Amino acid sequence: MVVDLKIFEGVKTPFYYYDKRLLEATLAEIERCISGHPVKVLYAIKANTNPEILRIVAAHGFGADCVSGNEVDAAIEAGFPAKYIYYAGVGKTDEEIARAIDHNIGCFNIESIEEIEIIAGIAAMKNKTANVALRINPHIDAHTHHYITTGLAENKFGIDITLLEKAVAAVTAHPSLRLIGLHFHIGSQITTMEPYRILCERINAITKQLAHNGIECKFINVGGGLGIDYDRPDANPIADFKGFFDTILGNLDVEPGQIVCCELGRSIVAQCGSLISKVVLVKKGLEREFVIIDAGMSDLIRPALYEAHHKIENISAAPTAEMATYDVVGPVCESADVFGKDEILPTTQRGDLIAIRSAGAYGETMASRYNMRDLPGTLLR
Repeated sequence: MVVDLKIFEGVKTPFYYYDKRLLEATLAEIERCISGHPVKVLYAIKANTNPEILRIVAAHGFGADCVSGNEVDAAIEAGFPAKYIYYAGVGKTDEEIARAIDHNIGCFNIESIEEIEIIAGIAAMKNKTANVALRINPHIDAHTHHYITTGLAENKFGIDITLLEKAVAAVTAHPSLRLIGLHFHIGSQITTMEPYRILCERINAITKQLAHNGIECKFINVGGGLGIDYDRPDANPIADFKGFFDTILGNLDVEPGQIVCCELGRSIVAQCGSLISKVVLVKKGLEREFVIIDAGMSDLIRPALYEAHHKIENISAAPTAEMATYDVVGPVCESADVFGKDEILPTTQRGDLIAIRSAGAYGETMASRYNMRDLPGTLLR
């Protein structure tokens, strides 16, 4: 990580540092890849809800993929057009659904047959017609962590593909609902394109079946999940958007006038963010040395929750410093509060600044006040 440490002077650690130039370059690359194609990118807001980041993404004309009523409100406030706000989630409350209808959002992604009746009833009470898409589980294993695999047969997300006809019939039976699309999402941190190719084949078969029955879809939402390089953030600061869009557009049968939607979150914001922390002390054990920093699992929970690994750097150390092996841990009263074991770092001492890289997604947005710790600050430059 190359950064002028002077910009961090006076900023209380721990805090999230966001590289605005890299974020803008990432958004520009996406725009380049989709130029001239019938594609609408929806930013998956759950990845990072920082208001400044939301405003930057909205200014590029992207839509918003939301999974809570508060995310819908945040999207509206940040400037995302209501018609391009799509609302997913397995447990939308009546109050959240009503607020979204009042905002005139573009679409509800329906995750169960039972939800159809609820949205239909609330829309009818408001004398409105709600646009809906059916989220279908296509039975594809994305070969990622089991906590973030979502497209298998038996899952809390989505409607099993064998129930598609029943779901379509349920939606079309309600005059307060308008079926305008299909929604898919097979998982997150997907680093090969083969699962997306298989997804396109499944989608082609499904849309062909629906067209045979007179059901046309205004859009096909292929979901997101494109992964990033956590190990080499400087070598690969921008995700393989070209591979992703080439795979989707090269394998999906898109009808004239039909729009392809995708939900990109992690791949947009992860690499532009780093968690900056200060070394509290270096503890010498019997056989190990521990770098104890002032950031913990309350600030970045991915390592504790997913056993995820982020590149760790001592950004205070001189280029000529000798290297040593450390376990890098936080102050939270949990044994899981570990960022990395056997990390090879320049000789580290109290007061050094540590950067935990690729933390722009599912970092700040998942932070908590566990142990009554303060929430991390932010700096966007």
